[in-house]
Amino acid sequence: MAGKLRLVVVTPEGKTFDDDVEQVVMPGVEGQLGILPGHVPLLTAIQPGELDLKAGSRGDELAVGGGFAEVAGDRVTILTDMAVKPQDIDEHAVEKALESAKKALLEKKDGPEAAALMALIQKSMAQLNLKRKRRTNA
Repeated sequence: MAGKLRLVVVTPEGKTFDDDVEQVVMPGVEGQLGILPGHVPLLTAIQPGELDLKAGSRGDELAVGGGFAEVAGDRVTILTDMAVKPQDIDEHAVEKALESAKKALLEKKDGPEAAALMALIQKSMAQLNLKRKRRTNA
């Protein structure tokens, strides 16, 4: 399987993606992180954002939440609390959730509830950015 990576994306609901790709670009906590075949072993945190997948002339994207990525050999495993394909994003519902979370955050300035609201805002923004980017490029 030279020149290929096996990418597995797992959420609490199960496997969201399991296929061979040539490149993965993930939202690392310190910026975008590109993985190609032969990458050194790595365990890193990821933040909400876009996961870009390249397979031949085809490119796919997923909106992902926070989590962890492990690179071992030619296998990339991503454990995340959310992984959504652009076509599965309900833009109206995500916008409503985002507005609700922003309003609630104004009342909860700190603590665990504020952290959960910030995570919801970040995941909502990742979904909206991907959906709108896909609509603009279509």
